[in-house]
Amino acid sequence: MTSLKTAYILLWFPKPSETFIFREVVTLQAMGLDLAVYTLYGPASGTLSPEMKAWPGPVERLGTGHILHIPESVAYWKKRRPDLVRRIFRNFFLRRHSGLEKTGENLWAFGCAFELARRFERAGIEHIHAPWAGGPATAAWIASQLTGIPFSFTARAWDIYPPDVWIGEKIRDAALARSETGRGVDVLDSFAPGFRSKLFLTYNGVPLSASELSPVAMTPPYHLLALGRFVGKKGYDYLLRTCAMLAADGFDFQLTLAGDGPKRRSLKRLCRRLNLDGRVNFPGFVSYDQVPDLFRQADVFVMPSVVHLSGDRDGIPLVLMEALVHRVPVVATRVSGIPELIENDRTGLLIPQKDEKAIADSIKALCLDRGHALELAETGRRKILDTFEPGRNYRRVYELYERIPRTAGGSKS
Repeated sequence: MTSLKTAYILLWFPKPSETFIFREVVTLQAMGLDLAVYTLYGPASGTLSPEMKAWPGPVERLGTGHILHIPESVAYWKKRRPDLVRRIFRNFFLRRHSGLEKTGENLWAFGCAFELARRFERAGIEHIHAPWAGGPATAAWIASQLTGIPFSFTARAWDIYPPDVWIGEKIRDAALARSETGRGVDVLDSFAPGFRSKLFLTYNGVPLSASELSPVAMTPPYHLLALGRFVGKKGYDYLLRTCAMLAADGFDFQLTLAGDGPKRRSLKRLCRRLNLDGRVNFPGFVSYDQVPDLFRQADVFVMPSVVHLSGDRDGIPLVLMEALVHRVPVVATRVSGIPELIENDRTGLLIPQKDEKAIADSIKALCLDRGHALELAETGRRKILDTFEPGRNYRRVYELYERIPRTAGGSKS
């Protein structure tokens, strides 16, 4: 039996900061899934890794140039399915949206869905998947209604904290919904009681290599590492204030704070205000193929995630898995799905969010007891090998897709 011809809908692809989605696409294609990518926007900005640059596709990008084609696509479906199109418009525009960014994303996804539905029928697509529960899932949901092609989606963190107003209907109408954390499955269940059988935990896979173990020298100055997008939920302002405490205590350290994002300038200002310029290095965005170099130099990886005022939070950051794969001891906060990976004093040190003293105490504890720190990191690495092995995890995704019923093809007028 051949695999379902599957379309993935994303905002951008490949996107430098979404290596976990890139890895999923590449692995599923290698397993034999007939998969094509469609993006709502144009090419992503930023530096792509060599593997991303070499990816052969296929990918179809809509982008802002498509705005002129939206009326034509809507008219096409209105002629074929007038009652359904009226219901779709009513359902979309009579709801109260939350947040400017998510509203804009969903509006664009709504318009794109009508064109994507036409393309999916022409291409013989049999399954539509959205790797995010926000705009991409909105486009998948509407395209599925128009064509009758089954759809699914993955919920992560930003896209369900807080959720959009249609999340319950998306779960109800989807063939299945995935989450990358067990906590996420419970959250989805609360949005649509009675549909638990449609919800599946599918952990991300992280590339593994026994040759990437970090030396973890643990000699002064101790090398601390944090890596991620510079956004509020990462809690890097708390980490910088922790560094000020460590410096005041005479603790000898250097912090590499790698990444980029909207809070870059404010974090650098805070660093100067705290007189940390000689202790904190901002290398900027680091491409995926260069990340191992950072881990090889690190003694402790710090993930100070917080629940943002907007409700946004991390799921299980892939970078935590990568740290443990490299055998780097971890300090992380007790937020969202992170405790599914970091078990306190077993696979790392788990602390309350927004607590600079707890971060400082944990960093000192690891740096001053290399033997225990390595024991935690080794246990964490074994957990990654067992739970987040990419072949096993993406094989589960492939098998879930194979359960989706095949349709006779398209919508009925």
